[in-house]
Amino acid sequence: MRQIVNVVLGIAFLTTGYLLFWPVPIDPSAWSPPESPGFSGPYAKNDRLSNVEIFPLPASQGPEDTAVGIDGRIYSGLADGSIVRFSPENIDAIETLVNTGGRPLGLKFHNERLYIADAFIGLIYIDDATSDGNHKIELATDKVNGEKMLFVDDLDIANDGTVWFSDASTRFDLHDNILDYMEHRPSGRLISWNPKTLEMQVHLEGLAFANGVALGPDDAYILINETMRYRITRYWLKGEKAGYAEIFAENLPGFPDNLSYNHNGLFWVALVYPRENKIDALLPRPFLRKVILRLPETLRVSEPEPIAWVVALDYDGEVVHNLQDHTGRYHTVTSVNETGGYLWLGSLTATSVARIATPE
Repeated sequence: MRQIVNVVLGIAFLTTGYLLFWPVPIDPSAWSPPESPGFSGPYAKNDRLSNVEIFPLPASQGPEDTAVGIDGRIYSGLADGSIVRFSPENIDAIETLVNTGGRPLGLKFHNERLYIADAFIGLIYIDDATSDGNHKIELATDKVNGEKMLFVDDLDIANDGTVWFSDASTRFDLHDNILDYMEHRPSGRLISWNPKTLEMQVHLEGLAFANGVALGPDDAYILINETMRYRITRYWLKGEKAGYAEIFAENLPGFPDNLSYNHNGLFWVALVYPRENKIDALLPRPFLRKVILRLPETLRVSEPEPIAWVVALDYDGEVVHNLQDHTGRYHTVTSVNETGGYLWLGSLTATSVARIATPE
């Protein structure tokens, strides 16, 4: 009997020691988030995305973003590295242009050149992407001051051709993005690249998982999503505030992913997951997060509610549209782009893109 007791005590001692002291790859910092608004006020529950039209893609999942070419076709990048395109009128004729060899995330056209923010490769582009025939990937940039970027995420393009893009984290790449959230030590960046001079410039650092970017009217400012802090930052490019950063919208009820401007007064924001109170409760407790990271993945990872959620904000950061679907028919929306009277939706997990008529 004493032997059994000793064994049990020994196991308990080892388990406790492991949970308290085993090394983990994060150095977490404390942050106390504001109370989430949840599904209340301008974010009240609804089913306005329940009737989206779905366009199936090849077997690989994750059409993170969409872009419309001057040919009217829809372009997207998939988890297996493929860049695909199709005509909304002929979904069966899906073409694969190239495979980046990485993970394409944000996409944006500048004339016939398609720029791609690839999480592993860097900022790349395809010239004459809307043409038929063979296509070639060109590298714009993958380094800052000689150091390889870890997580190029989203982009937008100014009228003068300058590419503005986000580098989500200098600590962890896409494979370990959950560690960035668990550590909660902001290291994201907002960067510009000039295709004429090949000059790169880091404009903002210390962003809390720098994600979607969108230039505002007349390129006077750029918005950038800080996913880990549930907020959107505005960085001024012109006027008396040039070079100044401020909060554009904060305490969002979900994790903001990609961001787009419709050139008619609205910024569309994709909320990939709703916030969870139990996760927010961990953020002021760095030590507890280290303990949780030592648990088996099956004990520390729970599936969030499979919803689709996008919101539109005006120039003051106020909610104008709030579109949701809680059925799980289409969910985990990472991008929303308005074009031709439709909103085109991308997803982190789906094997399709979706669209719905732009709301009045």
